[in-house]
Amino acid sequence: MHKSNILITGGAGFIGSNLVDYFLEQGHKVVCLDNLATGFLHNIEHQLNNPNFTFIEGDIRVLETCRKAVDGCDYVLHQAALGSVPRSINDPITTNAVNIDGFVNMLVAARDAGVKRFVYAASSSTYGDSKVLPKVEEQIGRPLSPYAITKYVNELYADVFAKTYGMQCIGLRYFNVFGRRQDPNGAYAAVIPLWVKNLMNHQSPIINGDGSYSRDFTFIDNVIHANEQALFTDDKAFESEHFAEVFNVAFGGNTNLIELFEALRDNLGRFDTKILNIEPQFGPNRAGDIPHSQASIEKARQILDYNPKYDARQGFELAAQWYFENL
Repeated sequence: MHKSNILITGGAGFIGSNLVDYFLEQGHKVVCLDNLATGFLHNIEHQLNNPNFTFIEGDIRVLETCRKAVDGCDYVLHQAALGSVPRSINDPITTNAVNIDGFVNMLVAARDAGVKRFVYAASSSTYGDSKVLPKVEEQIGRPLSPYAITKYVNELYADVFAKTYGMQCIGLRYFNVFGRRQDPNGAYAAVIPLWVKNLMNHQSPIINGDGSYSRDFTFIDNVIHANEQALFTDDKAFESEHFAEVFNVAFGGNTNLIELFEALRDNLGRFDTKILNIEPQFGPNRAGDIPHSQASIEKARQILDYNPKYDARQGFELAAQWYFENL
């Protein structure tokens, strides 16, 4: 594998900053573009003096900024987006502007710069109201939130750009990614860091619904592995007439919210025994939530040679230790 110049948008965020660290460790040159709206400078400050790292503070909604960031890059890992289903329900206009307008800006900039491959963060929310389990890439339902719509539109645009302009576009449908650096603060914190913060503060987490909703929780190191495989898998592995593919990125497991709470409580309880006595509270189901989500990862296994090493329980243990040491 030759050393490359890689642009990582959203590189100061949770997933993006982990990708920044990994690809720098592998000897690549990395450019990070982030407007610090949901990312944080402290996630990448340890790399600021690295000669192979360039940080550009800027917004993907500005085409010229995208052009500047991608100039001279071989590959793009597009992670920048406004996440969160509830955020999109509260503010669909901004979610649309960032996730669709910004996405098209990045596609245009990457096309014009002649990048070799454009890999982007897609989402399991695209499966919408489909009740089929496990989720397979070719069978989706109707979206249940503005966020889900934006992520599906990304896939449609990537497909059109591949057909029309000959670009190589790969979407990775992330399933409930968690791990080090996932932000526990703010109104739209994801469930795992939010519950970790609650437990470490000796507060009872609130479970939306009766706890039976389930997810295919995916540890961050599996996501890093998927991105690397998506970037560097040989062209001959792909079967599509034009070069646009989407892949599920998950472990292929299933954990309900009660099991998640117990796993986090037990792992954190190793460091603070008071946590072991905490019980959850129960609230109403959350608008836009899918009841159950579990991925088939066979397509990614076969084409990308994706082989995730960390199941959810291993990930919960590693994440709990990281949060205890860093919160």
